[in-house]
Amino acid sequence: MLITPNRENLNRIVVLNPKGGCGKTTLATNIASYYANRGPVPAMMDCDPQGSTMSWLEKRPPSNAPIHGIAAFKKSMQATRSWQLRVPNETANLIVDSPASLTHDDLRELTRDASSILVPVLPSSIDIHAASRCIADLLLVAKIDRRDRKLAVVANRTRSNTKSFDKLMRFLDSLGIPIIAVVRDSQNFVHAAESGIGICEMPPYRVRKDIESIEKLIEWLDGWQERKRDPDEKRRIEQAANVTLLRKPGFGNSP
Repeated sequence: MLITPNRENLNRIVVLNPKGGCGKTTLATNIASYYANRGPVPAMMDCDPQGSTMSWLEKRPPSNAPIHGIAAFKKSMQATRSWQLRVPNETANLIVDSPASLTHDDLRELTRDASSILVPVLPSSIDIHAASRCIADLLLVAKIDRRDRKLAVVANRTRSNTKSFDKLMRFLDSLGIPIIAVVRDSQNFVHAAESGIGICEMPPYRVRKDIESIEKLIEWLDGWQERKRDPDEKRRIEQAANVTLLRKPGFGNSP
C-alpha cells in the first residue's frame, strides 16, 4: 500500500495512464527537474517495475539540483513500508510516476490522496481509445470529481497541422476536462532523458518552444491549493442540485 505523509502543504502530483509508452516518465522527470531548480528539493516516487524514473535519477549529474528518489516498486525486508516511502519534510512537491496495467484497486490507491492528476495522451487512435478508458475509470472507479479540478490532460508528442493532432484535440475537447499543455514531438526531451536532466536545464536557445509547455504545466500545478474545493461549498452545490431536481415535474407531490 502506498503511504504518503498526511501533510496539507504537500502537492501530490500523479502522472497516470495505464497504457505504456505515452510519455509518463518524460513528463514526470521534466516536472521534477523544474521544481528542483526552483527549490525546495522535490521528491519522485517511481511505482513502475521498469524503474525508468530511478534510472533517470542515476544518470543525473551531481552538479545539478538534487531530487529525492523513492523506488516504490521495490519491496524491502530491512525497513517498514512507511519508512521506505518517506518524503523529506522540506519537500513541497511529490511527483508519482505510475505503472502501466493498473488494477482498479491500484487506481484508487494511487489517486486517493492526489492533489493533481495528469493524464498524458498521444495523437493516435489506440492512445485516444486507451485515454478514454483511463479517464472513465478515474471518474467512475476512483470517484474523481470533476468539480475538485485536480484532473487535467496533457497532449503529448504532438505535431501541429496534422490530422492526428486535430483528432486528438477534438477528442480532448469533448471530455470536458482541461487540456493544460500541448507538448511537441521534440528530440530535446530525448536528449534530456539520456543525460538525467530536464529540458529546463538545457541551453535556453535550444528549448525555447519546448519550455513553454512545461511552464504551462507548472503554472497549473502550482495552483493546486486554489483549486481545492471547500467541502462546505461542495456540499452546498450538491444540495442546490438536489433541490433543483426535486422541483422538476415527476418528483414530489407537485405536478
